[in-house]
Amino acid sequence: MANVLIDGFNLGLEKGTGVATYARNLSYEIKALGHDVTVLYGNQSAPSRDKLLREIAFFDSNAGDRPRVLEIAGQVYHAILGPFGHVAKEVPISGQVVSRTYDARMPAYDTILNSTDVFKRANSAFMLWERLSTVSVPQKPDLAHWTYPIPVRIKGVPNIYTLHDIVPLRLPYTTLDKKKTYLSLMRQLDRKADHLVTVSECSRRDLIEVLGISPDRVTNTYQSVSIPAKYADKPEDQVAREVEGATGVGYKDYYLFWGSIEPKKNIGRMIEAYLASKVDAPLVIVGARAWKSEDELRLLNDEIIRFLRITDGDVRTRKRVIQLSYAPFSLLVSLIRGAKAALFPSLYEGFGLPALEAMLLGTPVICANTASLPEVVGDAALMVDPYDSAALAQAIRRIDGDEGLRADYSVRGRAQAAVYSPENYRQRLKDLYQRFT
Repeated sequence: MANVLIDGFNLGLEKGTGVATYARNLSYEIKALGHDVTVLYGNQSAPSRDKLLREIAFFDSNAGDRPRVLEIAGQVYHAILGPFGHVAKEVPISGQVVSRTYDARMPAYDTILNSTDVFKRANSAFMLWERLSTVSVPQKPDLAHWTYPIPVRIKGVPNIYTLHDIVPLRLPYTTLDKKKTYLSLMRQLDRKADHLVTVSECSRRDLIEVLGISPDRVTNTYQSVSIPAKYADKPEDQVAREVEGATGVGYKDYYLFWGSIEPKKNIGRMIEAYLASKVDAPLVIVGARAWKSEDELRLLNDEIIRFLRITDGDVRTRKRVIQLSYAPFSLLVSLIRGAKAALFPSLYEGFGLPALEAMLLGTPVICANTASLPEVVGDAALMVDPYDSAALAQAIRRIDGDEGLRADYSVRGRAQAAVYSPENYRQRLKDLYQRFT
């Protein structure tokens, strides 16, 4: 049995990300392999000698809040100090703090550590020194598996980094990353990491062909897709009530997209295609607005997102596009189950977990035919050119008008999702870790 440390870089985000799901699932599978899991967070809270205060601060989103000018001054100070001096302290989870609110977001763990602002400080130091920061931990793990390309390492142990994709280099206009710094970090990780992990053959090819990383230094483990039975097996009548309560539309009477509203997700063309399809079922979009979201949502206005429905002489106005900025995971699973089909026309994905989540739940998927998606969804989804709005509109009409086709994709989708089961993922992780522990 080994002790494996993973980072909480994305796990600390309140609404979560795809990488947060990856990190959380990774922690579950490490535990399932029989290993201990240590999770290193970088919350703002300063270390305290008082164990109770450390536990309180860990669950307090306001802990460590300080004026912006002092925060910037701190970042500058630690950047000048360089990539040293980061110390992690254990956060005792005693149960004194009532933390059930966070249960769904917590990873599997044996030990929780926190090093104040370590990820922000490491990024600041890297921009100045172009070196990875080191973190001192109370007890060295046998292996550190960083779930994202962050400029942090632990001395004296194997350090593995997951590089999900290189979208900032392949589609530079879709991200806010400083491309020179990002490329420098990728090259630094290639030199310093004991090994690199990625999540699809598409991403592995990119790392090898674009960055010139040696093939024997990159392992594709894919990732797993799983949804707790209490959500996935919820009675259909309960799902229907939740869906109608949240959106005002009926079960299997809408199309669904979920994810960040950002250029890479291709929301603008998706909305254009949906409106052009002229299907009756509304489009539900679940996601927080991110960079350039205004451009992606420019087609939405009161004139274009409503239509008239006439039933038995009753004329009602109904929204064509319904936006929810956030849905808790339990509701999101119900929304996926209740959709006529899921739309996922992303321009580029390193893996494409939302497509597999829909397939696992038996919801037909219309997705892009680019990057990793063809290898991930196989023949179990309707794929289209994400740059072709007319083709996407035609796909929506085709799915909308053919109940048999939807049923076929539902069956095939479940079978394809099973390929990415936790058991299969666990075996790939086991094979990888045995090389370093």
